[in-house]
Amino acid sequence: MTEYGIAVIIPCFKCRRHILDVLGRIGKEVRRIYVVDDCCPEGTGQLVQETVTDPRVCVLYNEKNLGVGGAVLRGYRAALEDAANKILVKIDGDGQMDPALLSRFTLPIRRGMADYTKGNRFYNLDQVFRMPKIRIFGNVVLSFLSKFSTGYWQIFDFTNGYTAIAREVALRLDFDKIDKRYFFESDMLFRLNIIRAVVADIPMSARYGDEKSNLSIAHCASSFFFKHFANMIKRIFYNYFLRDLSLASLELLLGLFFSIWGCLFGGFTWVNALEQNITTPAGTAILAGTMIIVGLQLLLGFFAYDMANAPTRPLHLLYDDNDEDNDTSPTKQP
Repeated sequence: MTEYGIAVIIPCFKCRRHILDVLGRIGKEVRRIYVVDDCCPEGTGQLVQETVTDPRVCVLYNEKNLGVGGAVLRGYRAALEDAANKILVKIDGDGQMDPALLSRFTLPIRRGMADYTKGNRFYNLDQVFRMPKIRIFGNVVLSFLSKFSTGYWQIFDFTNGYTAIAREVALRLDFDKIDKRYFFESDMLFRLNIIRAVVADIPMSARYGDEKSNLSIAHCASSFFFKHFANMIKRIFYNYFLRDLSLASLELLLGLFFSIWGCLFGGFTWVNALEQNITTPAGTAILAGTMIIVGLQLLLGFFAYDMANAPTRPLHLLYDDNDEDNDTSPTKQP
């Protein structure tokens, strides 16, 4: 499958014990391998450079730690400089992701069925419960929030870092705007929805050994919530008001109006009646309740439309990386 131009990007930070095993399990179908040393204190990049003789391997060094997103984007930029790299696959260097699944991740892109594929560890319930319980809980919560912010309601396990992207799609992303830290995977999906790229889930199982995660659940819980909320607002504004206006746009506006007004009107009249020690008129209560119910029904109608509005036409089939309208090439960015 080398004719498909598969390039693998491996961000490295504190994965010295696993990186050689990961590289040794990458098959011959891969054309290039970019190991990105993200200012690793264990000297992972130097170990690879001194030990690995595979001519496909290229070691890149970040002068300062940019985070997993920054390291992956550095690898993307390097891979995109070589026009022969048509599909960019990202796997971690800690051994949790099986390189044998590479062909499974690239197949939907090669067949023109998707622009971007990502792993999903929640297909097999028996294997799900092998995951640490804190990861199961965190993934469920973050996946729920990610559905709202990215608009990809049909996928799950949004924080999964085993991904593949078509070259033509990667060229149309503004790398400078993508989050460089642990929000990277979710922010990538948000950016992909904005350009209307097709995303597909790939069933997989993860391997858990003695590796330690650098992710702080407590720190990310609050920051992720606000980032998801901001992305949801931007996505809805762009897709339903700036790019296009539809019945869903009207449902959203009226739904918010009736819901908020019903709550404010009902709450004000209830507090006023409580202060005056009188009974709230039945008509007032019914009116407030009706507004809230109508508002919720309109909001449900909007989200039903949003769920059915996921991109279905692969973007990379419409473009060639030499097209004149390709003005967002990350290789031209600093």
